[in-house]
Amino acid sequence: MIDHTALLALPPYGLAAEQKQAFLTSELAALCTHHAQHCAPYAAMLAATGTQPNALTAVAQVPPLPVRLFKEYALSSVPPEALHKTMTSSGTTGQQVSRIFLDVETATLQSKVLAKTMESILGGARLPMIILDTAAVIKNRSMFSARGAGILGFSMFGRDKFYAMDEAMQLDIDGLKTFLAKHEGEPIFLFGFTYMVWQHFVQALLRQGVTLSIPQGTLLHGGGWKKLAAEAVSHDVFRDTLQKVCGVPRILDYYGMVEQTGTIYVECEHGHLHTPVWADVLIRRAKDFSLAAVGETGLIEVVSVLPRSYPGHALLTEDEGRLLGEDDCPCGRKGKYFEVLGRVQRAEVRGCSDTYEQHR
Repeated sequence: MIDHTALLALPPYGLAAEQKQAFLTSELAALCTHHAQHCAPYAAMLAATGTQPNALTAVAQVPPLPVRLFKEYALSSVPPEALHKTMTSSGTTGQQVSRIFLDVETATLQSKVLAKTMESILGGARLPMIILDTAAVIKNRSMFSARGAGILGFSMFGRDKFYAMDEAMQLDIDGLKTFLAKHEGEPIFLFGFTYMVWQHFVQALLRQGVTLSIPQGTLLHGGGWKKLAAEAVSHDVFRDTLQKVCGVPRILDYYGMVEQTGTIYVECEHGHLHTPVWADVLIRRAKDFSLAAVGETGLIEVVSVLPRSYPGHALLTEDEGRLLGEDDCPCGRKGKYFEVLGRVQRAEVRGCSDTYEQHR
């Protein structure tokens, strides 16, 4: 595995396909070896597939773990005394949650890579930030939920942070107006989980007939599309209504999960989710897990070179998606770009904003 300095020196969207695949294959093979040596359950699973890490010649040959396994097993590649924090996924009442074990090295690497990705989107300066959530969600700093971890992770890129909702998730409109007046004429970074942005920000403004002006705003949001789809709220309706109530010109969706914290796939100005250099997406056919063609619907597999304290480097998700292309997006970013179509049928519902109501 290459060291942190070399990893962070890579351009987030700058490697063409052949060079990127060679880099990822080498790193993932090293991670397979590392985790097999330090995590007995992973070693058993790797052996069951007959995989020899030193014989891997392509990213697709790395056997992905079903993401559900992190709910059923304590998969860690570091001794208990080296644990820095444990992160948990969101889950509805009665469901198991994923547990992700982080040491200082992995947590630090995740934070630095996230920072590099966000710098390419927001620029190097920390911006005045509106968090479209409540500060009450930040509780135990050693046991993070996906929602709390998301807020804390992205709040690194803001300054003079303002939480727009109170503990009852009521929108503080007067506080928002004061904040916007204070930072009039400045670029502003807004962050929130998709369903909560819609339910507690957009709908609250519509109910009260209030419009705000955020002409230099960038909103980053993720998760929660299943509920919005059930309410017949499309991506276009979400964007158009947001721009109507607050005038935010730049609205970017992202895809990510607690099992691969630090790795996010951010939407470009053409509406495509992009894979950064440290990660990749494969689409597999559900019937035999073979690789799907461009434009073909299948299960999303995510790979990342960041998980070093737990074997989360290749994961088969419970989401469906389509690969749209590679190295040829009109935005100019290198790497694969794709779309997420939703959860597979009968997969349990979970997500930062899909499930928050059961935890209020």
